[in-house]
Amino acid sequence: MKSSVEQLDPTRVKISVEVPYAELKPSVDEAYKTIGAQVTVPGFRKGKVPARIIDQRIGRPAVIQEAINNGLDEFYRNAVDEHDLKPMGQPEVEISEVPGLDGTEDGELGFTVEVDVRPEVELPAYDSITIEVDPIDVTDADVDAELEQLRTRFGTLVAVDRPAAKDDFVTLDLVATIGDEEIDTASDISYQVGAGTMLEGMDEALDGLSAGETTTFETTFAGGEHAGEGGTVKITLGAVKERELPEADDDFAQLASEFDTIAELREDLRVQAGKSKETEQGVQARDRVLEHLIETLEVPVPAKIVTDEVERHLESENRSDDDEHRKEVTEETERNLRTQFILDAVSEAENVEVSQPELIEYLISASQQYGMNPNEFAQMLDSSGQVNALVGEVSRRKALAAVLAGATVKDTAGNVVDMEAFTSAGDDAEDADAEAASADAQSADADAEAPAEAAEEN
Repeated sequence: MKSSVEQLDPTRVKISVEVPYAELKPSVDEAYKTIGAQVTVPGFRKGKVPARIIDQRIGRPAVIQEAINNGLDEFYRNAVDEHDLKPMGQPEVEISEVPGLDGTEDGELGFTVEVDVRPEVELPAYDSITIEVDPIDVTDADVDAELEQLRTRFGTLVAVDRPAAKDDFVTLDLVATIGDEEIDTASDISYQVGAGTMLEGMDEALDGLSAGETTTFETTFAGGEHAGEGGTVKITLGAVKERELPEADDDFAQLASEFDTIAELREDLRVQAGKSKETEQGVQARDRVLEHLIETLEVPVPAKIVTDEVERHLESENRSDDDEHRKEVTEETERNLRTQFILDAVSEAENVEVSQPELIEYLISASQQYGMNPNEFAQMLDSSGQVNALVGEVSRRKALAAVLAGATVKDTAGNVVDMEAFTSAGDDAEDADAEAASADAQSADADAEAPAEAAEEN
C-alpha cells in the first residue's frame, strides 16, 4: 500500500491511498464467504456456494464493493499511522479506482480521504512564562466572612410576618403557562429569595410579596422541551422565614468547634481563610498561565468542527436564529478547542499519564458538583461514552500543572510565589486540585463541554 498526504490548510489534509489487489484479496475472499452464507442457490449448501456461482448470481462488482467496505477503514487507519496524523471528525472518502471488476486480480484500489486533523502546536519554554497574581492578604473582614458562614450553618429558620425580601427563605406554589397551555406546576417549593437559581424574573416577583398573596411574571424558560420560549408564571407565596444566627460568643465557639473562646475560633478561621486564599491564588495562577498560552500561541481550529458543534449547540437550545448567541457560542467553541490542542500538545510532550486514583479523585469532585452519587455519575459517563473525555480532561489538567510548575509566578508586589503545593504530586496538591476542579465545575456550562467529543481522535 502506498499513501501520500496533501496539506489543504493547517487543520485539514487530503490523504491519497493506492492499495494493490494482492492486499485487497483477503477482503475479497472474506466477502465471498459473507455473501455465500447469505444467499440460497439450488444445489449448494449455504456457505458452500463457489465464487464463480456468486459472480453469476450476485455479480463480481457487488463482491468487490463488499470487500472495499470491509477493508477501507483498515487501509485508512494504516495511512493515518504511517503519516502520524491525528484525525478529528468524520472523514470524507472518495474512491477513484476499483480493481478486479472484470474478474482479474490486477490493478489497485485508489481512494482519497479529506479529514480534519489536530494542528501542530509549537510550545514555548515554560521558564520563559511569567505571570502575576494577587497577593495573599487575610484581613479581619475575611475572618468575619468565615465566621458568618459558620454561624449560618448553625442558624435556624424563623417564620416572620412581613413581606419577603432578599435572602429570606420562602415556600411557594407555581403554575407555568405558554399562551393558554399549562406546561408545568409545582407545590410547596422551598427557595431563597435572591438566589437566582430558578426562573428569570422570580426574585423580582417575590420581593415584597406577603404570605398568601399571588402574583405573575413573564419569563423565558431555560430548560426542558420549552427551552428558549417565553411564558407566564403564577406564584402563590406560602410562608416567609428568615435565618436567625447565633451570637458570636464563647458559647458559640464551644458549640461549633473544639475551641473554648471566640478569640481562639477566630484565629483558627484566620488560618483557614489563608489556606482558602492560597488555593484561590493557585487557581488564579493556573488560569493566567492558560490565558497566556492561548493569547501568545497561534493555534488554528478546524472550521467544519466548529460549525458542526455550534449548530448542534444552538439546535439543542432552539436558538438557531439567534445571531448574537451564535457568535458567543462560536467564540467559546473556538477557545475551548484551542485550549484542548495546546494542553494535549503539552500532555504529549510531557508523556502525561492518568492513573486510576487520579481519575477517581476527579470523578468524585465532579459528581459532587452535580449532586450525584459518584457511582451513578460514573455509570452515566460510561453509558454516554464520556469516560475517554474525562480521562482527557484529567490529562489536560496535569499538563497545565506541568506548565505552571515551570513558569515564574509573582504577586503584584513583585514577590515570587511558590506553586509547588499546587503542582507537585502529594496530598496537598490533590486537595488543591480537587478544589480547583470544584470551582471549574460550578462555573462550567454546556459550551465548555461541547468540543470534548469532537476533539477525540476518530
